[in-house]
Amino acid sequence: MKAKSRFLGIDDAPFRFSDETVPVVGVVVQAPSYIEGILTTLAEVDGHDATEGIAAMVRRSRYRAGLAAILIDGTAVGGFNVIDIDAVRAAVDRPVVTVTRKKPNLGSIETALRRRFDDWHERLAIIRRHELEAIRTGHGSVWVTYVGASRSEVQEALSLTTVRGVLPEPLRVAHLIAAGIVRGESRGRA
Repeated sequence: MKAKSRFLGIDDAPFRFSDETVPVVGVVVQAPSYIEGILTTLAEVDGHDATEGIAAMVRRSRYRAGLAAILIDGTAVGGFNVIDIDAVRAAVDRPVVTVTRKKPNLGSIETALRRRFDDWHERLAIIRRHELEAIRTGHGSVWVTYVGASRSEVQEALSLTTVRGVLPEPLRVAHLIAAGIVRGESRGRA
């Protein structure tokens, strides 16, 4: 990857479980922090459309061809609308990386899925398909899963896009914009 590579960071907006949909925001950043574009779509809260919605958002974007990788905040949007990163990768032909600040507690996730969904085992299988790995960034570590890239390429992507703190700039900015759309002003940490 080059120093000026482009990355797409994707995060969902704050939502209530009574909401039908949640905005999903994508931010295209030329490393390390130059914002080139904003993409948006909607996903059903606890639905099954996040994978296709994100893939369609990227496919129709003029930025797709130039993307070095897609970074997604976690493995689901809108609660448990789980993103199949293998399907996104196949649909857009770009590496896909999920990123979280803290190591997800898969036991707690399984318990929550079992309580709420008849298809809990399918959602959990997608979440567990790829091994969680810790990768060090500027000021700490993040937890990632990835497809279409090697560990060293993921490390390089995170290094190129992390300006301050532990989160890559495309994800941090996507979080701020998504929160601002819903709340009128962003607040809190990405």
